[in-house]
Amino acid sequence: MTSVRPNFKALLPFFVFIFTFLSVGTIQDDFYALPAPIAVIAGIFVAFIIFKQPINTKIDILLKGCGDSKILTMCLIYLLAGAFATVTKATGSVDSIVHLGMDLIQVEYIYLGVFVIAAFLSISTGTSVGSIVALAPIVVGFADAGNFSLAILCGALLGGAMFGDNLSVISDTTIAATQSLEVEMSDKFKANIKIAIPAALLTIGVLVFQGFLLETQPSETESQPYSILKISPYLMVILLSVIGLNVFVTLFLGIIIGGVLGVIYADFSIIEYTQLIYTGFTGMTEIFLLSLLTGGLAALVAYNGGIEFILIKVKSLIKSMKTAQFGIAVLVSSINVAVANNTVAIIISGSIAKSINDEYALENKQTASILDVFACITQGFLPYGAQVLMILSFTKGAISYIDLVTNTWYLILLLISSILFIAFRKTHQHNPKPIM
Repeated sequence: MTSVRPNFKALLPFFVFIFTFLSVGTIQDDFYALPAPIAVIAGIFVAFIIFKQPINTKIDILLKGCGDSKILTMCLIYLLAGAFATVTKATGSVDSIVHLGMDLIQVEYIYLGVFVIAAFLSISTGTSVGSIVALAPIVVGFADAGNFSLAILCGALLGGAMFGDNLSVISDTTIAATQSLEVEMSDKFKANIKIAIPAALLTIGVLVFQGFLLETQPSETESQPYSILKISPYLMVILLSVIGLNVFVTLFLGIIIGGVLGVIYADFSIIEYTQLIYTGFTGMTEIFLLSLLTGGLAALVAYNGGIEFILIKVKSLIKSMKTAQFGIAVLVSSINVAVANNTVAIIISGSIAKSINDEYALENKQTASILDVFACITQGFLPYGAQVLMILSFTKGAISYIDLVTNTWYLILLLISSILFIAFRKTHQHNPKPIM
């Protein structure tokens, strides 16, 4: 393969994509008003205008980028993850998780309980936004019913939701990070958990302390029905993923078990089950198209020297394996600030991170973990991120953005844990490659 000349101009299509996405979101005060795939198409349109190759050559490059095996694998996993989430929701598995947790929480552990339930729900469903939507009304209701701090409750909810988003094997961010770095999900999970667990344990300690400071009487709430058996699909997916079973097999088994439970409990018929699977597929259309089109755009940019330009600039700041890891963290965080979407940030920065990872002989699983962790931290702190906006909308102005983030102990401690982990962890080279 011939070497590509670094070219800043080749980055313009990426800038158009980011600027289009960001400007429309700012004007509309909604960063999800413009579908992200449309913003990518704007970038592709500019690429076709400014790049000098013949039109057929540019189309060929675009299609090869869209059809890259990593991109297609990512897209298929998205479809299965969507089907799994839709089927298990229809069986009442999500409600069972929520109601079981709420039934077991004592008053002094209310803050801890919200964090744990949000974490379990998001790690099971793979979506922080979905967990927030499910739990935010309940959390606000707790604050109304007792002498609880709404800011602490919401901070625990946001922290727990981002904990699961970062670690879940069916999360968009996990899928994007592992496919970009060509690493097994189980390996990334094991590397990621070493950073997340210290932050989670410290968060638990803080929330327990704050809970014991409460002076409130237990509120009488109606106990909601739940089924322990209906939680089993989530437990099985988590267990099989940690063991290291192929993600396609894991999700397929989860869909089957969820369907069997749904039919047995008469939640839906077999025909309705097939419709739910397809609904799950269609629910992932945006991220599916986004990944596909971003892969094509990245191929055009890379072919014309844009990625090489970024690599040279980033590498000029890198002096060691540790600074390489910090460079990757800054890269994905900066892109996340621009696009307000942690999955998009990982997809955009994934190929660059892989190049740095290979050149400095880093561990693929560790780099995938860094990508995911810092993307989730940044997303959780963004005042215009979906998670923060969602929580603040449910509180109806009762707390401010500052109140929320200063009480999101998990994200604060995760940031500290991540920096310390990179700074003090003993690094080992893996398959070292000569630096060009």
